[in-house]
Amino acid sequence: MELIFLYITTYALSSTVLPVVKKAKVPVVILNLAPEASIDYNTFNNLNNRTQMTGEWLAYCSACPVPEIANVFKRSGIPFYQVTGMLNNDQHVWQEVEEWIAAARVANAMYHNTMGIMGSYYGGMLDIYSNLTLQCATFGGHIEVIEVDELSGLRDSISEAEIDQKTEIINNWFNIQPDCPADEVRRAARTAVALDKLVDKYNLGSLAYYHKGSGNWVNEDTMSSVILGTSLLTGNHIPVAGEYEIKNVQAMKIMDSFGAGGSFTEYYAMDFNDDVVLMGHDGPCHPAIAEGKIKVKPLQVYHGKVGKGLSVEMSVKHGPVTLLSVVETPDGKIMLLIAEGESVPGPILEIGNTNSRYKFLIGARKFVESWNSHGPAHHCAIGRGHIASKIIKFGNLLGLESVQVC
Repeated sequence: MELIFLYITTYALSSTVLPVVKKAKVPVVILNLAPEASIDYNTFNNLNNRTQMTGEWLAYCSACPVPEIANVFKRSGIPFYQVTGMLNNDQHVWQEVEEWIAAARVANAMYHNTMGIMGSYYGGMLDIYSNLTLQCATFGGHIEVIEVDELSGLRDSISEAEIDQKTEIINNWFNIQPDCPADEVRRAARTAVALDKLVDKYNLGSLAYYHKGSGNWVNEDTMSSVILGTSLLTGNHIPVAGEYEIKNVQAMKIMDSFGAGGSFTEYYAMDFNDDVVLMGHDGPCHPAIAEGKIKVKPLQVYHGKVGKGLSVEMSVKHGPVTLLSVVETPDGKIMLLIAEGESVPGPILEIGNTNSRYKFLIGARKFVESWNSHGPAHHCAIGRGHIASKIIKFGNLLGLESVQVC
């Protein structure tokens, strides 16, 4: 993604600016920056030279041509944004500039991203279905359709030495609980190595998957052992979303590209006593944004599906968080839905899933109603820090509507 920073130092004719910007065909950020906070009026008025006074006035004249340029850009269909302030000693200005640069970097990352999709949709969740063409047309990138059989085939080629090495990595990253069978850890390690090979083969930057299972034991063995490997990928900037959630893995990739993480989540419950929303999900976690070391627990039933395996339990690190949902609207467009809140300590559901407690300035009740009113799918991505302003700028660069509920 390219953009122009148009630094207005003094009066400039719109007729000189328009041809250059129109040819570039990229968004414009107008930098309306004065050299100082104000003119030194006494010194200025004591110059006693009208020509010199005009020159000094023009040095502070950056605000003068902005409405003229804005008018012409608007009438020419050129998207533009403004940063107003001082060239020196103005933190607001340079924070805004840095956010625009960050937004452009994320837009570039999305444009060059290869997303893998493996498996199929679960037939019951109509909200998850996504328009792949719309996703590519909006964010760019490439979508690689992958068969579960290919991952199963890769598992057959994994050596014991590779499994040993990956098992060591798993033990370093996770807190393996005492009731986890050693053979289950090695089974997960084998699949994690196969996932790495799959990522390398297709140069994947993200992955969405789901496998219901139909009695094929080989694929069942593969897909009931993916959680540790997909969590490792997510922690290494290749976000993975379960339930074939294509829209949400896009949101996770956006969050991760901003350096905020991006944990796959949904509502679990509401705690009206503490005014918090409990949120989490089965499947992969994001180790880089966990509160403490992530626990690995065994499952007797693989999250209501066939098979068994290992799962991860974590909370998002306590402190400021941002929620993002990539929403496909009824009129066939993409909208970014955003909320800022806080991950807070307290009791969680110790069920072997990601689990966090979130508090919002507008309250849990109002947050849920406001968020739901915009019709997102029931999943969203959660990242650390308050980065709504960055996400909105990213949306602006792509011409997307962004809605922040809190």
